[in-house]
Amino acid sequence: MTADIQINPITPSDNIALAKVIRDTLTEFGANKPGTVYFDPTTDALFELFSTTGSIYYVATLNNELVGGCGIYPTENLPEGTCELVKLYLKSEARGTGLGKKLMEKSMQWAKDNGYSQVYLESMPELAKAVSIYEKVGFERLTQPLGNSGHCGCDIWMTKQL
Repeated sequence: MTADIQINPITPSDNIALAKVIRDTLTEFGANKPGTVYFDPTTDALFELFSTTGSIYYVATLNNELVGGCGIYPTENLPEGTCELVKLYLKSEARGTGLGKKLMEKSMQWAKDNGYSQVYLESMPELAKAVSIYEKVGFERLTQPLGNSGHCGCDIWMTKQL
């Protein structure tokens, strides 16, 4: 039997399952600390958050079960033409399948199609596997953060030209 993978824009009914995936993943990697999306109240209302103009969020389902997602957000005070790649999280069973890369590429293509020229992201050492994937797809490290994400718990900042 082949896996049925679907990637679609977020819907209101995805909020609860997606918040659980995000918080479970951060807990798994010991990254459930203040200053991260773990404690961000918008994590429980992602459909509403991604109703913001200039944003998109994609959820991935595997055999009709939500297993993760990734999005683009016009974070405050980023340089002109720059958006943030945000909330790329996958359940453990979906990791290593290429699904994260697909979500990232779909999000970045949307950003390019919608006028963005650069993508910014924030991460942390606890998520080293994700950081290595970002580097493989062309993200380069910065020495300081851009914009105002409100996530002071992140100390890895990266950008990629689209």
